[in-house]
Amino acid sequence: FPCIIKCNLITSETPRQQQRSTQISSPHSQAAPAGAVSFSVKHTEGVNVEVRCQSPAEVGPAPGSGTRWPLDKGTVLRFSMSRASTEVNDNKVTVSFYAEGGQPINQAGVFLTGIGISLDVDADRDGVVEKNSPNKASWTWGPEGHGAILLVSCDKENPFTVASDCDDERVFSREDLLDMSRMVLRTEGPQRLPRGYEIILYIPVSEADKVGVFYVQNPFFGQRYMQVLGRRKLYHTVQYTGGAAELDFFVEGLRFPDDTFPGLVSIHVSLLETLSEGIPHAPIFTDTVMFRVAPWIMTPNTLAPVNVFVCSMKDNYLFIKEIKNLVNKAGCDLKVCFGYINRGDRWMQDEIEFGYTHAPHKSFPVVLDSPQDGGLERFPIKDLLGPDFGYVSREPLFEAITSLDSFGNLEVSPPVTVAGKEYPLGRILIGSSFPISAGRRMTRIVRDFLCAQQVQAPVELYSDWLAVGHVDEFVTFVPTSDKKRFRMLMASPAACYKLFREKQKEGQGEATMFKGKGTSDTKRVTINKVLSNNILMQQNQYVQRCIDWNRDVLKKELGLLEEDIIDLPALFKLDKQGKAVPYFPNMVTMIVLAKDLGIPKPFGPIMGGECCLERQTRCLLEPLGLRCRFLEDVCSYHGRLGEVRCGTNVQRRPFAFKWWHVTP
Repeated sequence: FPCIIKCNLITSETPRQQQRSTQISSPHSQAAPAGAVSFSVKHTEGVNVEVRCQSPAEVGPAPGSGTRWPLDKGTVLRFSMSRASTEVNDNKVTVSFYAEGGQPINQAGVFLTGIGISLDVDADRDGVVEKNSPNKASWTWGPEGHGAILLVSCDKENPFTVASDCDDERVFSREDLLDMSRMVLRTEGPQRLPRGYEIILYIPVSEADKVGVFYVQNPFFGQRYMQVLGRRKLYHTVQYTGGAAELDFFVEGLRFPDDTFPGLVSIHVSLLETLSEGIPHAPIFTDTVMFRVAPWIMTPNTLAPVNVFVCSMKDNYLFIKEIKNLVNKAGCDLKVCFGYINRGDRWMQDEIEFGYTHAPHKSFPVVLDSPQDGGLERFPIKDLLGPDFGYVSREPLFEAITSLDSFGNLEVSPPVTVAGKEYPLGRILIGSSFPISAGRRMTRIVRDFLCAQQVQAPVELYSDWLAVGHVDEFVTFVPTSDKKRFRMLMASPAACYKLFREKQKEGQGEATMFKGKGTSDTKRVTINKVLSNNILMQQNQYVQRCIDWNRDVLKKELGLLEEDIIDLPALFKLDKQGKAVPYFPNMVTMIVLAKDLGIPKPFGPIMGGECCLERQTRCLLEPLGLRCRFLEDVCSYHGRLGEVRCGTNVQRRPFAFKWWHVTP
């Protein structure tokens, strides 16, 4: 409780018993009467007093005056209040001074007014704003950690506003407040503050673009939601109501963490006093709370699907029909983006990445928009952004955008443990150039954004050897029911050549590839022709080395063993620029819907009426409880250097794990 004290002497006591002190001077000081050598103290019931002397000796008690202390230089009198006042100046401290021999000389007194002030948040993350938590002004990670959490209000509750809620200083309904974290200012004291005092709520200038605070006026009649702190409001004068009162404030994050913002914001409340007219206010007590802005979190293939998105094009009617059957089997919903929205852009995976944000009081999905804008540029804002569905983007100012900025080049692993360190939300994978080359990389602003979230530490892989350059062209993850819970699938030319050589030895060398592929290419391609093509073999030896380099990185950074990896047969060829493109539809670039897999139909060599590549893939995956469905995507996607995953996107359920239990 800050204490307002008459006679120009200020002390304060908070619920943590903050004290102020005054020095009781020697006889040579003007603050004590001449001839005084000792003093005693009397006080009312609501006051706590402590005397600290340099000399341990005490003067014996005098009748009616209690303990006396020597008036030595450096003697300090500390006093505080144990409860709030009911009236102004309702408590008092009296100091009596004595001469040699114990004769009283004079008295001095101060009147005290105790004001209870506590700014409170949900510091223990249980959904309840507890009173005066000792941990409210700091933030720590882990299961035993503490500190309040903010959501970025990046959704849009009002369909008639242009921007998301965090870009709008207005609140139109109580639904907006449900995204925000509750903050309570508790005050207790007399019916009015003494003249010259006021209570101020404020934020630092450096955090004005990162946090907003709202207050509800007239909570029962004609509610009005006011922004009291934010980009253009650094402080707010609190209306003191007297007695025991609680003022509810609602706090929103305005920005996700990034390279210039670690995610922590502080809000302060101060009791200010002015000593006399014309003199500026000065703080005599401050209470502080700290929040961390909740991160944006990616969802791996091992989480359950909710919605599958695909673009409707003139040439993919049959593909959409097959995807619809797959989605129905998986028990999720299909969302088709029609031409007036996609504007001829079929690459749904490249435009957006689905994730979510989470606080103890709420969670909602958030879509990250790629800087690689095509015909789908307006899709996430027009079709996804809305109530409890957020939107975030990062646009480079000066860097050139390449195909590596498309989000087919953004993947996340399932939860892993690496050398004893747990990554319970997995690790983000992004494709890049080889470390010693000056090739293509994802723009720094997106990489910095992903790193700044802290809970899914990114790993950079080498993908620039591919023409499109996306990590999803050579690695993906599927769920399993065993102890490991997942397998990593990798494209493997070595596995394909091994399979083809086995079939050649079995007398199947003339088995034909690409039957029914639906292209104008009439050349007959057999196993024998593939194995005798030395140029193709050399190109795939190069590709295999690139994949093996990534394999070693993934084993190290994800803590994987060889038995955790499944090699799917794949072949590549190099284009005129020396970049790799799939020789046949790349099965690794699949869509994963729980146990149901939508795999690009490879059109491999037919033996006994069945494609040997499909049979091999079934033998590798179906024993794990997975169901393989091969989808024809040649005309719609493969011929344009994409596959099933590139033309679809999956929104998944969030992790049950609470991100604040992570130890980055």
